[in-house]
Amino acid sequence: MYRVLLRMRGGTRFFQLGGRNMEVTFRRATMADAALLVEIYDAAFFDDFVRYGEGPGYGRTREQMEQSIARVPKYVICCGSAAVGAISWESCGQGRYFLGCLCVRPEWQGRGIGTQAFQFFLHACPNWQRIELVTPADKMENIRFYTEKCGCIVGEAENDGSVRVVHLWRSR
Repeated sequence: MYRVLLRMRGGTRFFQLGGRNMEVTFRRATMADAALLVEIYDAAFFDDFVRYGEGPGYGRTREQMEQSIARVPKYVICCGSAAVGAISWESCGQGRYFLGCLCVRPEWQGRGIGTQAFQFFLHACPNWQRIELVTPADKMENIRFYTEKCGCIVGEAENDGSVRVVHLWRSR
């Protein structure tokens, strides 16, 4: 079971989820985090870039990330003092959410951090009725994570540029 604790530090909301003997915290990203988020995204999506020759999460500039932060709130995932990942989502209204990014640096994967990030998302959006996301159709590790750890269902597949993607969703 996850324990959720809300703290206030200088007006910033910190969420903590305990599990696997690891404290994972989530803090809302600011414009000052743009370069850090570029670094996290590039580390997490490098293999996709190599595999597909493109990737919406890889190769952004600091300015592009600042524009993205202004449009869509993002959270930095931390283990201790290390920034290990990021998560962001958009509300589509009426309890529908699109999970745009959940990424963890490769060296931190396999430790339950992504699962805790998904739980954080559920706690942060208590009115959720349906969650939707996309991932490359041939990335079985992603599909397995979202179906087995997050309770998502695999939907339709389509081409997004040169990449075949699959839609996943979860409803209450």
